[in-house]
Amino acid sequence: MDLEVSSGDVVALVGGNGSGKSTLLRILVGLTRPTTGRVSGRPRRIGYVPDRFTAHDRLTALSYLTHMGRIRGMPASAARARAEHLLERLSLVGGARASLRTLSKGNAQKVAVAQALLVRPDLLVLDEPWSGLEASAHGVLTELIDEVAAQGGAVVFTDHREAITEAHATSVHRLDGNGHVTVHHGGGDLLIDVVLTVPTTGDRPAEVNWPAQPGVLDVVRRSGEVVLRVAREHSDATLLTALRHGWSVVSVIGAVPAKGPRSDAGRALS
Repeated sequence: MDLEVSSGDVVALVGGNGSGKSTLLRILVGLTRPTTGRVSGRPRRIGYVPDRFTAHDRLTALSYLTHMGRIRGMPASAARARAEHLLERLSLVGGARASLRTLSKGNAQKVAVAQALLVRPDLLVLDEPWSGLEASAHGVLTELIDEVAAQGGAVVFTDHREAITEAHATSVHRLDGNGHVTVHHGGGDLLIDVVLTVPTTGDRPAEVNWPAQPGVLDVVRRSGEVVLRVAREHSDATLLTALRHGWSVVSVIGAVPAKGPRSDAGRALS
């Protein structure tokens, strides 16, 4: 396998079970050594969200994250403040002082995401990070990934759902199970952005729970408009739902995920 990841990249790895996605992620972060070949350019600050996060501990989420922050060189007060900010943003059920062992899978995943972001990573690696998260947390995780890329960090993630990888990645690499990349293309090829607005008649359209609609991956509201990122195969149904509820369609265009700027600190990882 020959793979290069640079600053500002958001790279998705896809493939069937056993194709090597999780192993490749562990090699990227330095937890597993490659049998042959080498990894070069690995940055010092790495955030990692594994596919399984063991949270059976008597510590509270806040205590755990504060401890992890101190291990990474943060003052206790700074680690605690950063942890509280991330947990509030991710809407941890039970709050920052909830015991880890009481958390559901989805809420444990929020703690896992928070620990990876305590220190701004130059490389953020996530193994199926959306798994178990409720719809509202999906959007927050997307924002956090975009912020890492915008600040010059590189992001590599896996997910078994093609619509998710297309929605959030600037490039997608498919593993064939034999250690080879068989497809390499830009994200957004199977997505569209649907922009809706209030009709010129002034009649207020009916509210729609857009995140619950099939194929709707992201929702952004801005000055009277609603922007929906939709998997292409669900675009007709989404447009029909919008029109039936009284919305006007401003535009329907192909979606291309934004790519963060490259920075001098962002040497390529290969």
